[in-house]
Amino acid sequence: MELMIAKLLGFVLVLTRMSAFFLVTPVFSWNTIPVRIKVAIVLLVSVFFSTIVPSAIHARQISALEAILLISNEAIYGLALGLVVVFIFSAVKLSGRIIERQMGLAMAQTFDPLTGERTQPLGILIEMIFILLFLSANGHHLFLLIISRSYQAFPAGSIPTIPLLVAGTVRAGSTMFIACLRLAAPMLAAFLLLLVVLAVFARIMPDMNILFISMPLRVGLGLLMAGVFLPFIHEFVAEFADWMGKLLPL
Repeated sequence: MELMIAKLLGFVLVLTRMSAFFLVTPVFSWNTIPVRIKVAIVLLVSVFFSTIVPSAIHARQISALEAILLISNEAIYGLALGLVVVFIFSAVKLSGRIIERQMGLAMAQTFDPLTGERTQPLGILIEMIFILLFLSANGHHLFLLIISRSYQAFPAGSIPTIPLLVAGTVRAGSTMFIACLRLAAPMLAAFLLLLVVLAVFARIMPDMNILFISMPLRVGLGLLMAGVFLPFIHEFVAEFADWMGKLLPL
């Protein structure tokens, strides 16, 4: 009887970590995916990993308080893993927002059907292209690899190291800002050059309405630079996968 309870508790712990991870992970947390599909994916993956991953639960009497604490630890660890992945993926959307602000399109918002939020159209475009490239490179297999490595580092029922979780999350946040600036750096350089040119024209021809001229120039330059540099975004897919492997608290 105690062995059956330990097996059942081990499956619940695996299910808790999976549910917390897929709750916040990009692609799987989108509103466009039906809830039944999400539940089926989580259950299927949980059944698979519960049969192969090591467990720290032994056939002994476990109190209700211990079970609650173990489930809470699994939920915290799963959310920490998902949060690191969210931070890395948010670099693409954040770079799009930086570019849109330079283009003067900060107020241009549209409804994002994937997340159900109000966001900028260029940011959605860049994020969608990155997601498609990521999935085409079998990036969803990377999520399963992340889960497998997490059970090698912290088996089900073990207590994860809180400082390690916090350090990994903080490093992922800093990496997000560095990555978004790297993605937006060519655009920022082009807009800086445009501002210098407009400033020179303002000094040469004081009667020119610089504000009236700068708006279409900024939008046109932004669209031109986006069209030029979007094909190179696939080079960041492998780099982002490498970052996830280094920043995950494993």
